[in-house]
Amino acid sequence: MNTLIIYTHPNHQSLSYAFLQEVIRGCRENPGCREIQVLDLYAEQFNPLLEFGEQKRRRDMHIDPELSKYREQLLWAERIVLVYPIWWGRPPAMLMGYIDRMFASNFAYRDKGGLIPEGLLQGKSVVCISSMKGPAHYPLLWLNNAHKVLMKRALFNYVGIRSVKFFEFGGMESPKGGHDRKLARVYRYFKTVG
Repeated sequence: MNTLIIYTHPNHQSLSYAFLQEVIRGCRENPGCREIQVLDLYAEQFNPLLEFGEQKRRRDMHIDPELSKYREQLLWAERIVLVYPIWWGRPPAMLMGYIDRMFASNFAYRDKGGLIPEGLLQGKSVVCISSMKGPAHYPLLWLNNAHKVLMKRALFNYVGIRSVKFFEFGGMESPKGGHDRKLARVYRYFKTVG
């Protein structure tokens, strides 16, 4: 399985980076994982800003030459893995900017004139690995699962991706956060997932 890992954290000494390393290690030990590509949005200096005007129109985002490399990665990938922290109850602005620019009409979905568009990224799967300072059940109890609703329903289901799995780890700034156990869980998943 071709696996694209999108890493979104500015610090390579972070827990998010440790999760990234375990995803890579697990994939490399999984015979079903053919190839891996890692896109580090901060190291890549990905420009998350939407810019529109006379020369750059929103309806042309799906053919923007600046984004062709990233479109090719998304088309190549059978599994997309997102590794990021939860800040203010949602993914970092850098990741949201990537989503804004990449999941464009006529690339990720096509309007058919009805309420629901045709998802053009069908057949792929997504795994979201996120960590946060707050308690593990904070997003569910306090935010009505806004993060999962945003990622699964508003984004991935909209573009035709039905298989979306979450590893959402809370209390990660605590010395009792169980970091090693959670890192091992992510590693085991990617080592064995089909």
